[in-house]
Amino acid sequence: MRKPIVAGNWKMYKTFDEAVDFVEEIQQAIPSPEKVDAVICAPALYLPTLVVAAEDSSLAIGAQNMHFEDEGAFTGEISPAMLSNINVDYVILGHSERRELFNETDEAVNKKVRAALNHGIVPIICCGETLEEREAGSTESKVAGQMTKALEGFSAAEVEHMVIAYEPIWAIGTGKTATADDANAVCGSIRAVVVNLYGKDTAEKVRIQYGGSVKPENIEELLAKEHIDGALVGGASLQPASFMKLLEAAANA
Repeated sequence: MRKPIVAGNWKMYKTFDEAVDFVEEIQQAIPSPEKVDAVICAPALYLPTLVVAAEDSSLAIGAQNMHFEDEGAFTGEISPAMLSNINVDYVILGHSERRELFNETDEAVNKKVRAALNHGIVPIICCGETLEEREAGSTESKVAGQMTKALEGFSAAEVEHMVIAYEPIWAIGTGKTATADDANAVCGSIRAVVVNLYGKDTAEKVRIQYGGSVKPENIEELLAKEHIDGALVGGASLQPASFMKLLEAAANA
């Protein structure tokens, strides 16, 4: 059985003080790490402080993005070496907002996944379709293409430690949520891609999250499905009480 993983993606929200207060409030109340992996992906500015604030708890701290080079003339970028040096555990890669607003390509995502693994950082690899693609019936082909390119060139042993997040773009921050059955079907198709590339044993170990207006009110139904192993959460991760309810639901799934 795959252990659930709930990752909060704070995006460009919270002041420094708010971020520290959040971690200090929840860190000792997180459910057992044997039952659920809890992650907060915070703005890069806050990462060093949050890593220290969470070091005596089971809360893992993640980044929201990074460059694929270790160093260089890339003004404004953060490298995997920098993240590893401050003990960041996870990094979100290929989020639709990075793809759509900042022109991130499948090839760049692949390079970032390689860089993350080279530095011992767990990649959370995002994929998902637009409303137009969904209505055209191309959801499965879209996410299959994204994941095939993202996973190109890795060994089975490397892939089984990755996390994949299915986030339908039309459901991010809109209040709309794919039905649990629809989300499970797409997560199942993603797992089928991994089966095709790396075999059933590897695919059974990969954890696949659902993201897209996940809330305490719907997470239990989502996690009850065969192929959904957790959630990548935006708005519902911004308040300690809401995030704790998500973790508790996942721990009891």
